[in-house]
Amino acid sequence: MGIKEAESRIKALKEELEKHNYRYYVLNDPVISDYEYDLMMLELAGLEKAWPALATEDSPAAKVGSDLQPPTRREFRQYPHRYPMLSLGNTYDTGELYAFDERIRKFSGSGCDYNCELKFDGTAVCLSYSRGRLVRALTRGDGHVGDDVTENVLTIGTVPETIGDTSFDFEIRGEIYMPFKDFERLNTERAEGGDPPFANPRNAAAGSLKTLDPKEVRRRGLQCVLYHIVGEDLPFERHTDAISWAAGQGFPVSGYSRLCHGIEMVLQYIGEWDSGRKSLPFATDGIVVKVNDLQLQKELGYTAKFPRWATAYKFKPEEALTKLLSIDYQTGRTGVVTPVANLEPVSLSGTVVKRATLHNADQMEALDIRIGDSVYVEKGGEIIPKITRVELSRRPAGAPVPVFPAACPVCGTPLLKDESQARHYCPNRDCPAVVKGGFLHFISRKAMNINAGDATIDQLYDKGLIRRLPDLYKLTVSDMTGLEGWKERSASKFIDSIAESKERPYHAVLYALGIRHIGETTAKTVASRFPSVYMLASASREELMEVEEIGDVVADSIRGYFSDPRNMETVDGLVRAGLNFEDKSGNAGRLSDRLAGKTVVVSGSFSVPRDRIKSLVEAHGGKNTASVSGSTSYLLAGEKPGPEKLKKAEKLSVPVISEDEFYKLIEE
Repeated sequence: MGIKEAESRIKALKEELEKHNYRYYVLNDPVISDYEYDLMMLELAGLEKAWPALATEDSPAAKVGSDLQPPTRREFRQYPHRYPMLSLGNTYDTGELYAFDERIRKFSGSGCDYNCELKFDGTAVCLSYSRGRLVRALTRGDGHVGDDVTENVLTIGTVPETIGDTSFDFEIRGEIYMPFKDFERLNTERAEGGDPPFANPRNAAAGSLKTLDPKEVRRRGLQCVLYHIVGEDLPFERHTDAISWAAGQGFPVSGYSRLCHGIEMVLQYIGEWDSGRKSLPFATDGIVVKVNDLQLQKELGYTAKFPRWATAYKFKPEEALTKLLSIDYQTGRTGVVTPVANLEPVSLSGTVVKRATLHNADQMEALDIRIGDSVYVEKGGEIIPKITRVELSRRPAGAPVPVFPAACPVCGTPLLKDESQARHYCPNRDCPAVVKGGFLHFISRKAMNINAGDATIDQLYDKGLIRRLPDLYKLTVSDMTGLEGWKERSASKFIDSIAESKERPYHAVLYALGIRHIGETTAKTVASRFPSVYMLASASREELMEVEEIGDVVADSIRGYFSDPRNMETVDGLVRAGLNFEDKSGNAGRLSDRLAGKTVVVSGSFSVPRDRIKSLVEAHGGKNTASVSGSTSYLLAGEKPGPEKLKKAEKLSVPVISEDEFYKLIEE
C-alpha cells in the first residue's frame, strides 16, 4: 500500500468510526457489533503506526469515545474530571496477553500479580466522595469532561450517599449496567409503546442513565459495580487492598474477581469465564487484567488513551452458522413492514434460534443475502438474534435474491418508504394487521388491561364485531357466545373485564390510544401537564414542547394524531363509552400557590438539573414557557443564560432573578 492509498483508507476509517462512536456513545443505538468496531479500530491504529505522518491527535485511535451530547441537545450540566477517565486497550488474541505480560516484566525486572475481573458490559461512571459524602457522579464523557448524573445514580440502592471513613477524599469508578431480566422487561414495555427496542443491555443502561426523570431511572432496574479508586496519597499498596476497603464501606464491588500470580493463571481465569459467562444474569464481554501493585501502576503510567498497566481480553461474540430457509414480511400496528428470517433451528447461547430479524430492506441489501444462504447468527447483547453476515463460500448456485414487497403483505396496499428511518410502511389505516395491532396494544396490561389476547382479537375482527376502538365497549355476552369456543361464563368474564377497564386512569387511557412515540412514562408526563384529553388535543406545538421529555418529534406526533378527524372520532367514541379522559387528581403535587398566575422562562445551568427547576415552578403554581415575551413574569437565569433571552428581558423590563432569588421566592 502506498501513501496515497493509506491516506484514503485512514480517512474512510476515521469517518466510519466517528459515525459509529456517535451512534454508540450518544444515541445508544449501534448498528454494528463491538467486534466489527474493534477490527476497524485496530486497522486504523495499524495504518497510523505504519504511516506516522498521517496520524493526527483527533484520530479515533488516539482519543476516548465521547458520550457528551452536542451543545444544541445538552440536557445535563457538565464538569471536568479531576483525573482523566481513559479507555482500556483490548485484544481478542491470547498472544497479545503474553506480549502485555512481557512488557510489564521487562519494565519491572520481574513478574507481578494481576487482578482479573469480569468486564461488565455497561456504561462508565465516576463517583467523587469528600469527607465521606457523595459529591458528584459523572459519566465518562470525552474522558476530560462528563455529564452530571448524580440524581440518577442515587436511584441505584447499592450506591451509598455517605460512608463511615472520612479520612481521605477519593474517586471511585465503575460501571452502570442493566441485568437481563430488567432489559427484557424494558424492551417489552417499549414495544408496547411503539418505541424501538434497545439493541442490548449496555445501550439500555446508557440510555436510562441519561433519562431526565429520576423516578423513571429508578424503575428501570439499573445496577452498579465499582472497581477502581483514584486520589491523592491513598492508603493502599495494592489494588486488591483498595477494593477490599471499598467493600467494607458498603460499595458494590464484583464478587467474581481473582488475584492471579502470573499470566498462566490469568489465562486459566479467562478460560473458565469464556463458558461460565453464559449463565450470568448480566452481560459481560470480556476480562479486565490489571497490575495489582499500585506503585508499579503509577510507574507504568498512561498513553494518551489507555493505562499501560491494564488491558482487556474480549470474548468473541458467540455465533452459529445455519441456513436461511425463507423470509416473512410482517406488518406491525404502526404499519411498518419488517423482514424476519426463518432459519434451520440452531443452538446459540443456550437457546434454540429459529428466527432472526433482518431489520429493513437496506439491511438486506447490505448483507447481500439470498434464500438458501448459510448465514451467521449472533445474539446482540446475548439477547436478540440477528444475522451478521453471509458465508459466501457456501452459497448454492442460483440462490434467489429476496425481493422486498412493493405492497403490504396483509392488505395489498402499495408500501411507502420513510427515508429518514430506512423503513417501508403500509399507509392503509384499515389494514387488518394495523387495526388488530392497535387493538392488541389497547387491551395490553399497561394500557386498558383487558383480559384477552391475539386469538380473541382475531375472532372479533374476522366476524366484523370490531373495527374501531369504541366497538369493544358495544360488545355483549350474546356477541361472545356466538363465537366458537365461548361459553356463558367466559363471555361474562370478558365483558366484565371490558367494563372494569373504564376505571383505568387517564394516563393509561392516553397510552392505550397508541399515539406514536407516547410510551407509558411519557403518557404520565403529558397527562399531568394537560389534565384532559381535549386540552391536550388543542395544545399548540410550542405548548407541548414546554413539557419535559417532549421534543419536536413527540410534539409533532401528538399534533398529528389529534389533527386527524378519524382519531378525534375515536376519542369522542371512547369518551361516550365512559373511559377516563381527565386527570381527577386535582392539584396533585402542588406545593403552594406562590407562583400562581406567573409565567417563568428558565435559561442557563443550575446547581441541580434544569428539569427540577421547571418542576418547582409548576409545583408552586407557575407556568414554564420557552421564550421571553411581554407576559413573562420572570427570567430565571442560571450560569451562562441565553444572551438573546437576557437582551429581550431587558428590552421588555422583565425581572431577571438568580437561582438563590428563585428559592427565596418560593420559600417565603
